[in-house]
Amino acid sequence: MKLSIKGLAFASAILWAIAVLVVGIANVIWPTYGVGFLTVIGSLYPGYDVGAGVASVVVGALYALVDGAIGGAVFAWVHNLFAA
Repeated sequence: MKLSIKGLAFASAILWAIAVLVVGIANVIWPTYGVGFLTVIGSLYPGYDVGAGVASVVVGALYALVDGAIGGAVFAWVHNLFAA
């Protein structure tokens, strides 16, 4: 069974961006929430700083959107390569 590259890229992008956005917003509300996770995200995504506010959370979510799309597309492509 082959996967839709576009479909998996879109789904992965939305899921990963929502995850980063929710944890980032929770961290703005409760500053100790998800600090370890967000520190890793901050080390991967330039322009994202833990606890820097809502603008930083939006920047992290946008990076996550692009990162999730690329990751989902690559995963589906590799899966289809070996499923053939």
